Amino acid sequence: MADRILVLNTGSSSIKYELVDPHTRRRSAKGLVERIGEEQGRLTHRRADEPPYIRDRPFPDHGEGLNAVLEAFATAGPELAPVAIGHRVVHGGTRFTEAVLIDDEVVTAIEELAPLAPLHNPVNLTGIRLARKVFPEVPQVAVFDTAFHCVLPPEAYTYAVPREWRERLGVRRYGFHGTSCAYVSRRAAAVLGRDLAGLNLIVLHLGNGASATAISGGRSVDTSMGMTPLEGLVMGTRSGDVDPALTGYLTRAGDLDAQQVEHALTHGGGLLALSGSSDMREVRARGDAEAGLALEIYTRRIRKYVGAYYALLGRVDAIVFTGGVGEHDAATRAASLAGLDRLGITVDPALNETGSAGERAVSPPGAEVPVLVIPTDEEQEIARQTLARLTPAPSPAPKSTP
Repeated sequence: MADRILVLNTGSSSIKYELVDPHTRRRSAKGLVERIGEEQGRLTHRRADEPPYIRDRPFPDHGEGLNAVLEAFATAGPELAPVAIGHRVVHGGTRFTEAVLIDDEVVTAIEELAPLAPLHNPVNLTGIRLARKVFPEVPQVAVFDTAFHCVLPPEAYTYAVPREWRERLGVRRYGFHGTSCAYVSRRAAAVLGRDLAGLNLIVLHLGNGASATAISGGRSVDTSMGMTPLEGLVMGTRSGDVDPALTGYLTRAGDLDAQQVEHALTHGGGLLALSGSSDMREVRARGDAEAGLALEIYTRRIRKYVGAYYALLGRVDAIVFTGGVGEHDAATRAASLAGLDRLGITVDPALNETGSAGERAVSPPGAEVPVLVIPTDEEQEIARQTLARLTPAPSPAPKSTP
């Protein structure tokens, strides 16, 4: 039987899942439970070449959502007998630098890290606890978004803030989208036909959340998201970089407290604040001056990071776009790299506008710095890391006796 792994990505109001063979990359099934806790939810369960199995009904909590997933497998197949379950966990702090087998101690540690990711770690834990209850004998693995960035050098992860904050409270850059970066950097090397160990890449993960990451030899050198996913690029509802004094100013002049400011920057900032919509497709479709300014601010911020990371790396072998916007929005790709010709970075208009959904180059043939589009597949990466955690490392060969 194939080593089928169930991947669970539990969000605040959704459960995304896949049953995948990490050896062949074949998906037996995938699905989504959405709008958990709302009046009307939906489960969509898909198998290859078969009509989707859809159920519209309320899912009061994540427990009901996971029960619906089990019901979908039982009704529409295939048989759900995973060799392991891989869970996405957003924040691993400095404790978790790689995927780990989940036990009670790991659950407690993830819970203790919740203040660093209050929107993510608690719901990730909900999925873990439910899955451990339903599949008590199946090994389960936590795969952390922050783990890819654990190799950041001190000059990249250290903030210029009081030592007590750094040492006692864990204030530093952690970085996110690491699972995506790990996957697309390996795929970029394959597309280029080169060894990842010799490549310098800038990965632009552009979706509702967005980040830029400088990668050298498969290792993170710098990344735009910081202690939380709020720092860096303009995103769907997150502001990205702002003056740190903004919170103090708004508490004095705007009659707001720190929690209100943080909530507004996280849920009411970004494209939503600039244009009234967090969806790039809607912003682009409007075509008015306000939407135009929002798009210029969005892409200008990306160009700034590309230039900065080019300077840090010294040499760039490829720019990689991924994420929903990065993969599908040709205009954003072109605008984000406009004016960088002197750095060897150009986009071919015809190739860039091609509607292909696969891995491809959108730079001119023979470009000094290839510009690639690599669809991310975090579920495949989680499955790969889960299997690797279950597979014992080979024993060293015995030394020969002279």
